[in-house]
Amino acid sequence: MSDDQRDQTPAEPAAQAPAAPARVDGPEPEPIRFFGTTWLNHDGGYALRRVGLAAGSLVTAVAAAVLLRLAYEGLEIGNVGPFLSISVVVLFAIASSIAFVKTWDSFNRRPAPSSDEAALKGLKTIGFIGSLIAYFLRCFAEAPGEKLRRAEYERATADFARRRSARTGNPAARRPKRKK
Repeated sequence: MSDDQRDQTPAEPAAQAPAAPARVDGPEPEPIRFFGTTWLNHDGGYALRRVGLAAGSLVTAVAAAVLLRLAYEGLEIGNVGPFLSISVVVLFAIASSIAFVKTWDSFNRRPAPSSDEAALKGLKTIGFIGSLIAYFLRCFAEAPGEKLRRAEYERATADFARRRSARTGNPAARRPKRKK
């Protein structure tokens, strides 16, 4: 079939789009990675997800530490010298601590638009063990980031209720204000 013939064949009928969900009044909760919106009412396997995320992040952190230990032993076998061996350990320790602090802070506040988060992306990648430990520890109290999102959601809900309650009657039926 030539290109001209293919262009002239009628297209298959489009599949019916699913019906749009009913409009819900009020703000929607922001989903959290691995939890969706189950954090709002602690339903839908919320506790199981928290336990799973805590266990998964701890197992991953331990596996990563074992791999880093193997890499360090490879440096020792390669006989690269004490300066490089110590430098690698110090680099990973500093990167992990910075990644831990930045990840922990991200659970409590959103970064400023002009912050240095993009510049620290590589450092956080190197120190991923710190981020995993922050996730592990945070899962004991709540879903990571739940406190921040709950405060934002409650604020948005209160603002919405305040705006809705301020509306009284039909604005078109009001009498115009008198000029003095």
